[in-house]
Amino acid sequence: MVRVRLTESDDSRQWDAYVLANRDAGPYHLYAWRRAVEEAYGHKAFYLAAEDGEQRITGVLPLFLVKPPILRGVLVSLPFCDYGGALSSGAEVRDALHRAARDQADRVHAKLELRLRDQDPSLGNEYHMEEQSHKTRMVLELPATSEELWNGFKSKLRSQIKKPKKEGLEFVLGSGELVDDFYRVFTVNMHDLGSPVHSKTWIEAVVRAFGERAHVGIVYAGSKPAAGGIIIEINDVVAIPWASALQEYSRSSPNMLLYWSFLAYACDQGYRKFDFGRSTPGERTYRFKEQWGARPFPLYWYGMGTGEALQESISSGRLRERITRIWARMPLSLADSVGPVLRRYITL
Repeated sequence: MVRVRLTESDDSRQWDAYVLANRDAGPYHLYAWRRAVEEAYGHKAFYLAAEDGEQRITGVLPLFLVKPPILRGVLVSLPFCDYGGALSSGAEVRDALHRAARDQADRVHAKLELRLRDQDPSLGNEYHMEEQSHKTRMVLELPATSEELWNGFKSKLRSQIKKPKKEGLEFVLGSGELVDDFYRVFTVNMHDLGSPVHSKTWIEAVVRAFGERAHVGIVYAGSKPAAGGIIIEINDVVAIPWASALQEYSRSSPNMLLYWSFLAYACDQGYRKFDFGRSTPGERTYRFKEQWGARPFPLYWYGMGTGEALQESISSGRLRERITRIWARMPLSLADSVGPVLRRYITL
């Protein structure tokens, strides 16, 4: 028999032990993501655990209810990242978790959205959930050392990495003490891109919740931050959920030094994969990641009553272009005030 129950904070160790033992797990499956989301944005967590007859965890499915004022909410696994979804010991357990998720969505009168790393046809066939796979994860297989990685790059790429070093830019790897410098870059870059920015409270919560698994990297031009990023580690994978660079330093290519430094760190610390995060095939960020040797792997997002057509029109259509132009023209101070208020309800 499979029993599914909601977990509490005292289940965190058992939950993480199961996640860390599962080769399909991502960093966002860890309980740290729950702590960060609850602390920074206050969304209600519904973390489902499947157990066998001896109360051992045999599967997990993390969910958050993201409900804007007045509007109907969405129960999503997981918000603010590329993928979540169920981890399980087999099809029977996975199906029990999916049934529990659907029932939970009905109880809270919310739409259901499951973001998966791998395709699951049963969600379409049995649960009639709509599948979207227009986004990809870009993943680079890492050699044993940074020297091997460097030697495998084309001469043009090596020249682009050397350029910021020749111009005196320096990379610093740290943790929470660098969040302020990261956020200075992040908020300006997101404004230039025409997108609402996460709150600094959110960034601080993520770095704090993941502890030694999270690092902040900054490329400095003198004493000023020119680029920055955050990496999260799990098992043999390093993932980079956020990275930004200031346009005023674009001629010095600080983003090239930033990514090379993260990649070198991952290699030399023994990690075997670097997850560059999601991109749309053919777009600029996709090509940027591709030049490092990263390969695309489709992401599969499944929705039940989620109105994906509306979300898609916002994220990649004419409406998005209009919103982007308006937001980029908004005074930075106003965007920094309004952006985090909106961003907590944008699950992408």
